[in-house]
Amino acid sequence: MKNRSRIIIIFTLLFSQLFSAQDSLRISAQEFIAIVKAYHPLAIKYQLQNSIAESEITRARGNFDPVLGGKLGEKNIDGVQYYRQKNLELGIPTWYGIDLTASYNYLDGEKINNSDTKGGLYQFGITIPLAKNLLYDKRRAMLEQAKYALKMTEAEQAVLTNDLLLEAENTYWEWVKNFEIYRLQQRAVAINKSRLELTKRTYEFGERPAIDTVEAASQLQSFQLQERDAFLNFVKSTQDLQLFLWKDNQEMYDMTAMIYPADRMHNSEAYSNFEMLVQHMEAQDPDRHLSVLYYFQKGNILESEKRLKWQSFLPKLDFTYNFFNKENYQADYLPLFDNNFQYGLKLEIPVFQREAKANYQIAKIKIEQNALDTQVKRREIETKIQTYKNEILNYHSQIDIARNNLTNYQRLLQAEETRYSNGESSLFLINSRENKMIDAQEKFILLNNKFLKSYNKLKWMKENFQF
Repeated sequence: MKNRSRIIIIFTLLFSQLFSAQDSLRISAQEFIAIVKAYHPLAIKYQLQNSIAESEITRARGNFDPVLGGKLGEKNIDGVQYYRQKNLELGIPTWYGIDLTASYNYLDGEKINNSDTKGGLYQFGITIPLAKNLLYDKRRAMLEQAKYALKMTEAEQAVLTNDLLLEAENTYWEWVKNFEIYRLQQRAVAINKSRLELTKRTYEFGERPAIDTVEAASQLQSFQLQERDAFLNFVKSTQDLQLFLWKDNQEMYDMTAMIYPADRMHNSEAYSNFEMLVQHMEAQDPDRHLSVLYYFQKGNILESEKRLKWQSFLPKLDFTYNFFNKENYQADYLPLFDNNFQYGLKLEIPVFQREAKANYQIAKIKIEQNALDTQVKRREIETKIQTYKNEILNYHSQIDIARNNLTNYQRLLQAEETRYSNGESSLFLINSRENKMIDAQEKFILLNNKFLKSYNKLKWMKENFQF
């Protein structure tokens, strides 16, 4: 509850600014993920699914609830009272398939059956399955399967929630990437505006040819077009981000102000934590992954179903014993088969057992199918871990190369500008160096984004392991 209250406070502080006079709002990755986890309809839906599974257990336990019943009746024709009856009964099912009953029955009248007993009669009874349903029955199977189903649902919903948060976080960093590219193009436009003004002045002083102003203007226009395109990409990614922003009443937020990221890619914890994460995931047992545990629990349900189907091969042999005692009579319990008793023995044996054989065979095949699904899922998890690990290490090494490459392009541009100021170069060469440097900067941003996305995939997969 404390964590939920803290998230609500964060959410209120963040979005109260949307309706104020401020022009923009900044949100960090951590705040964004907290909002998605607390308010996104899918995250709430997954939580509700767990509640449904818990209710299924309660419903299955209802099969073991005692049942209290009563009956009151009378028949009277032409002034003749055929019968007058009052009955109160309690049935108690037990875990081992044994049913206990207790009742009080009062019966009176002028035309009742000879086998009925007039007056008040107490009855205590027991029904015991001697073959089928003795070791296992539908009531026990339903309760066991409901418990396994809850664990299945919890595993499934945890994986789905983490997948949602992974998608949300990668959407956030895609948004950051587009913002940084947009800022990169903004700086390029600002630099080239200043360069154009300087070129115009030097031309007016007769220091540069007129063609240099055309070269500077062309370069500026090229970057202005790229800036507009970068801004459009940033706006589109902002709209994608908005799909994950919801109020606590499950209504989407309509942005009334521009929103900007509070985090930058180079400040992410991924750069300092990725080696530890890779080492941690290499030591993970795929059988501890929630997706595999889901199939384990499903296997438990199928094994329970197979046990239940096996009961159909047994003959149905039920023994019932009832002890009676008339009202106002002293009870005489022993011996059980001496007086005031009723017993019955019921036997049923399917002749060909075709239904039982078919049901049992189907149950076995489903178990085999689940085992195959488990193997596929286990292999899929191992492959994903290896793929994400390789991506992280590869992109990180590429980032180092790209950083050095970018530094070299920056030095070349600075050297070309120095030569230009000494009259040893041209504006065309400066623009060429600058274009390559901007391309290198953009590629550097894209590589960092790929690295972060791969890191997030492995990070959220880590959350799917049970420790």
